[in-house]
Amino acid sequence: MPTVLLLGILFLISVPLLMKSTSLTLPSSLPQLNTIFLSILIEAIPFVLIGVLIAGFIQIFITEDHIRAWIPKNKFLAVVMSCVVGAAFPACECGIVPIVRRLIGKGVPLYAGVGFLLTGPLINPIVILSTYMAFGNDMEMALLRMGVGFVAALVIALIISILFKSNQLKKDKGISHSERKGNKKQPFVTRIREMLNHSIDEFFDMSKYLIAGAFVAAFLQTYVSTQSLLQLGNSQFQSAFVMMALAFVLSLCSEADAFIGASFKNVFPTTSILAFLVYGPMIDLKNMIMLLSVFKAKFVFVLFILITCIVFIFVNLSSLL
Repeated sequence: MPTVLLLGILFLISVPLLMKSTSLTLPSSLPQLNTIFLSILIEAIPFVLIGVLIAGFIQIFITEDHIRAWIPKNKFLAVVMSCVVGAAFPACECGIVPIVRRLIGKGVPLYAGVGFLLTGPLINPIVILSTYMAFGNDMEMALLRMGVGFVAALVIALIISILFKSNQLKKDKGISHSERKGNKKQPFVTRIREMLNHSIDEFFDMSKYLIAGAFVAAFLQTYVSTQSLLQLGNSQFQSAFVMMALAFVLSLCSEADAFIGASFKNVFPTTSILAFLVYGPMIDLKNMIMLLSVFKAKFVFVLFILITCIVFIFVNLSSLL
């Protein structure tokens, strides 16, 4: 599988060179597909690297005892804490998947992991600052994004706590009992080496799904007309759904999506742009493929439905404020 993906990447990188050949004619849309695909990868890979390093640290240095000491026993307080920690944690929706996988594998309740998963890419300090700058140094949209996103994540995580009792990790993604206990008895240098080894394994494991998701997102961006989507948004409710669909397909990094969202200020109402800014970091195409590689399909589908419904309801309620 990695060999096939590597060959695919090399092919896409070589497209511009191939196009210079007079003896070879390729579809005119292929260079655009190549450019979008590579831009998504280049944008996401640094955050995935950070994510797998943190995941490696959790794997080696964090034990079940640490988890029990940090996570409140009260379900509601655990969800609130996970959302607050996520809000203060600079992470991309791609890089946060391996972190959440390790946390849940180590014993963090699924609902707390979901709270962290949703708020980390959405309302961390870097995202809020970029939103503030994208909308002309105006705090209104940044505050709306932060408030609506936090409350939506809180509600989604609490619903997950009711619907699912197990951790929902795929069996082959689980962590053995010995791994849960950590390696406190080993020398520090050995533990660092093991952390890096785990990070490397995690990176290659997650990257193949990132590449697949990036390619599908690039394909849809190339061959599905954005204008045809925009024409569907004739009312406030329709435009909110259109912008959410756009956020899902574009699969933008949450640190940069505010600048794209701001470009629609003269096309759609504030609620629709808010839907774009809240929905995309919570769930997009490449992120969903990565989640499917880690969690059971039923859980990912339910999470997708919950995010879609809750975000749609909350952004439209925000217009009443």
